[in-house]
Amino acid sequence: MSDRPFIAARLEAMFDRRVEGLFRRLGWRDAVIGYTGYGTTRHLRILARVVLTPGWRATPRPRRDEAWRERRGWRNFWSVSCVHRLARVRVGAIEVHAVTDRSGYLDVAIADHGLEPGWHHVLIDTEDGRETEARVLVVPDDAPVGLISDIDDTIIASYLPRALTAAWNYLFVTESARQPVPGMARCYREILRRFPGAPVFYVSTGAWNTLPFLDRFTLHHGFPPGPMLLSDWGPTNTGWFRSGPAHKARALRSLARDFPNVTWLLVGDDGQHDPALYAQFAADFPGRVLAIAIRELGPVEQVLAHGTPRERADTARPVTRAATRPAAPDERDAASVTAAPNVTEVAAVPEVRAPDGDELWARLAPIIGPAR
Repeated sequence: MSDRPFIAARLEAMFDRRVEGLFRRLGWRDAVIGYTGYGTTRHLRILARVVLTPGWRATPRPRRDEAWRERRGWRNFWSVSCVHRLARVRVGAIEVHAVTDRSGYLDVAIADHGLEPGWHHVLIDTEDGRETEARVLVVPDDAPVGLISDIDDTIIASYLPRALTAAWNYLFVTESARQPVPGMARCYREILRRFPGAPVFYVSTGAWNTLPFLDRFTLHHGFPPGPMLLSDWGPTNTGWFRSGPAHKARALRSLARDFPNVTWLLVGDDGQHDPALYAQFAADFPGRVLAIAIRELGPVEQVLAHGTPRERADTARPVTRAATRPAAPDERDAASVTAAPNVTEVAAVPEVRAPDGDELWARLAPIIGPAR
């Protein structure tokens, strides 16, 4: 069997190379877009993208960076990828060389970096000498709990993944016109009061191109900052389109691997595959999930999400290998079950469901216990 990438991936790479060559002849130069990376005191994961921009020598760096962050709508999707471009990542005295993929993305692992827990910046440049900063979150080794959140229909009322609605929302509507799911920001802030310093990760099938909008949206509406693990919407090495559920499943497994001592609180919605994905994650990593919180979509949102006014059959009662074993009495928190009657046992992990963040928090609070 051939190990060559799928034909769509090869065609995309060939097309992007030709476009890149054309714009380089017009005087465009490399620009690095630094995403938010993460890691522990032992290793880091650095995320970035290298694209072409015009006239960079004439524009001071702060203004270039600010201009990219302020891009709105369809302009976020207009970019010229730097295919297989050599880049350099510097973390203190450590220097690592890496090559972008066919869409210009960098995903670099660095061990023994020497950074203390907290927020830091790393430097990334290319052969053209372009240098930019990318933020990284170093999670303390003793962090007991982390929060993983979906984005669309969980914190943003977006009506994804209907293609036309998604295109309109992301290409033409600004963050000030998009509505947060009521109470979700307050719910997350309350969770962080119970677990001070807990890392927050946002995992979504949305495109990396939407990151500037998502950064502004979360800041504007009071959501806690955290790395966002998004997706490349282009062809994959195995097919014409990437799989959203597969992307989320890989991201969840990566976080479980990178933070082996963290127990996760998983938050998503019932419009697509989150309940099943989270239940499967709980089954695959026993003892690593504190609770699952699912935001319930209304009938109209359900129609826009998957075509029927009711919840998808595969999200109503997720089936996993561990879900068939009922929890023993000593595994349940009697007080929490009494206070939150909608709690069900999924893979021996409590799951709560509610239509908004305030009600989700009311049902989560007795499960996760007092501040730690």
